[in-house]
Amino acid sequence: MTLKIMTAKEVTQKVVNKEDLFILDVRNEDAFQDWKIEGHNFEYMNIPYFDLLDGVEEIINQMPKNKEILVVCAKEGSSIMVAEMLVEEGLSVAYLQGGMKAWSEYLEPVKVGDLQDGGEIYQFVRIGKGCLSYMVVSNGEAAIIDSTRMTEVYVQFAEKVGANIAHVFDTHLHADHISGGRMIAEKTNATYWLPPKDAEEVTFDYQALEGGQEVMIGGTKITINALYSPGHTIGSTSFVVDHKFLLSGDILFIDSIGRPDLAGMAEDWVGDLRESLYERYRELSDELIVLPAHFMMIDELNEDGSVAEKLGTLFAKNHGLNIEDDNEFRKLVTENLPPQPNAYQEIRETNMGKISPDEETQREMEIGPNRCAVR
Repeated sequence: MTLKIMTAKEVTQKVVNKEDLFILDVRNEDAFQDWKIEGHNFEYMNIPYFDLLDGVEEIINQMPKNKEILVVCAKEGSSIMVAEMLVEEGLSVAYLQGGMKAWSEYLEPVKVGDLQDGGEIYQFVRIGKGCLSYMVVSNGEAAIIDSTRMTEVYVQFAEKVGANIAHVFDTHLHADHISGGRMIAEKTNATYWLPPKDAEEVTFDYQALEGGQEVMIGGTKITINALYSPGHTIGSTSFVVDHKFLLSGDILFIDSIGRPDLAGMAEDWVGDLRESLYERYRELSDELIVLPAHFMMIDELNEDGSVAEKLGTLFAKNHGLNIEDDNEFRKLVTENLPPQPNAYQEIRETNMGKISPDEETQREMEIGPNRCAVR
């Protein structure tokens, strides 16, 4: 047997296609419990690497004979050593190239729709962290919304589709991941847009994004129409693209709604959240396709790997949109909150430009799942 390598892209395809996979995760138990690779038909065993230093004989009989086996660790090194030991015992085994670091950073582009005059909209699925970002392309111009810090992915994709990046938007000041918006704008001379109410402490120049503004992409009829929708943050802004897609940021997800506490303002912002979801969004067409900035569970992925659903369907099925009693709603979004995202204060300060951590520190700051939703 020879040791095989599996990339984050290959694992992503197994998630989307609902394939079988047996994962031996050799990270410490607390890291595994906090965050792991999720798949509909994945099985797991968590044995810390240090427990396997003397060999893998004790776990050989627990390894499946009829499924692919993938060994996973934080950065790759430990998984290679364990996988090699399993190969020596006669098993067919692969390790995850780049480990959970690579899993956290991988972006899968998925086309989610066509726009007027030949335009297109793409969703970039950060499968390991649940972040969703977007690119609108029309007539050789592109706009990017809620980008991650993996900026080269967007720049190279724009080149591939023959578009110049003209505009970069953030729907709000992110607290769970570091935005690549400012860096992309600097690289491409694009205009960087931010909601001013979220940008009062930023240290750099930006274009103010406010409700009712329209931004043309490619000189066509495609417009990005900003809809002020506070609640997750005080500046949270949604976009209606081409009268067809609603980019909801972190206000509304497929299976949940946004949490209002990441700036320590849950009690103050819960009313804004309710007004945005129950009044502003109710005025929009049920036919709009909601494209959120995050997903929480792989069950939210569609057959093609995208995360999208009609607004009318969410009003019917999303529990967070169907709480008539105001006090019950207030209780839901202030008492049913998951733990804060890792290093969220440092992430906010990075996105404000107040601190500039090196790449490895940024990576460590982002480790773990996103926690932007109310449970």
